[in-house]
Amino acid sequence: MRYFITFTYRGTDFHGSQTQPNGNTVQAEMEQAFATILRTPVVLTFAGRTDAGVHADKMVAHFDVEKAVPANFAARLNNLLPDSIAIRDLQRVTDEAHARFDALERTYHYRITMRKDPFACQTRTRVKEGLDFEAMNEAAQILLGQQDFASFCRVHTDVKTTICDVREARWVVENEYEAYFVITADRFLRNMVRAVVGTLFEVGRGKMTQAQLADIIAAKDRCKAGHSAPAEGLSLVEIKYPKNLFI
Repeated sequence: MRYFITFTYRGTDFHGSQTQPNGNTVQAEMEQAFATILRTPVVLTFAGRTDAGVHADKMVAHFDVEKAVPANFAARLNNLLPDSIAIRDLQRVTDEAHARFDALERTYHYRITMRKDPFACQTRTRVKEGLDFEAMNEAAQILLGQQDFASFCRVHTDVKTTICDVREARWVVENEYEAYFVITADRFLRNMVRAVVGTLFEVGRGKMTQAQLADIIAAKDRCKAGHSAPAEGLSLVEIKYPKNLFI
């Protein structure tokens, strides 16, 4: 039988979400906790991958077991996992449900702060100079729709297509010191959100026009876009699935 597990993590402590030979990862920590409780190896399939230092307010993974997990399974996992990972929900799904391929859309937030804040430094990127949020929001509208985002994709990645359908892209100003960028799409490319944010920073600093941003998208060349924004400000916040997957 198959389950979807929903969890959150602070990426500061990990070398990314998915297992790799060098450095601790969210997947490695979770699979170790699963094996300890269930006394058998369990492989988790994540809805997506996040790079080192990137967070998830909401991540989903699926896993298979021969019999139903204990009623207190989520609580027992939370007792074993480090403070930087927390289980939020556990749901039975159909045997064909796939955490990655069945996702309808995903939403990321990129959070920034305009002042030095010891408590926010792990989850927000500090921006020292002023930004023109109106100009950035106008430019962000150019990102909407189904387009080729090769200019914002990490080079040498093994993907069949660089076309994504961006359904929301806007900056939200919370107060005089803090703001965040919201972006929702059917799929995202490696490093795409950080590259988009880094490029919008150039617009906000008056170093790039909307027309130049449109030219960058059309160029399909990563070298044309801005530098990637730092990892600590980025967090996956929502993943939506068809309701008929859940039992």
